[in-house]
Parts: sequence; C-alpha cells; structure tokens
Amino acid sequence: MNITAYIDPGSGSYLVQMIIAGILGIAFYFKTIWATFKSFFGGKKETPSKDEEKNG
Repeated sequence: MNITAYIDPGSGSYLVQMIIAGILGIAFYFKTIWATFKSFFGGKKETPSKDEEKNG
C-alpha cells in the first residue's frame, strides 16, 4: 500500500500562521499571569489620580 500526502501552499501557510498565533497567544497568557502574580506579591502601590491629589 502506497500512501502519499499533499499539502498545498495555501494550507501550509495557514497551518504555519495558526502555529505562530498559538505560540504567541500562550506567551501572552503566561506574561499576563506573571505580571498579575508579580504585582500581587510585589506590593506595588497604586498612584493617586490627579483628582484625588487636588481633593486631599
């Protein structure tokens, strides 16, 4: 039995784009999680807005 597979250039390009989008999506997800984790344990204080400074 001889099985041959063929991926045309359009499908191959779409597959590469989906892989890159998946990798970047996962990287952004973990970057967001890490920033949230860091700000929670880092004790980062919120800066008062300009309105709060004027009102005391």
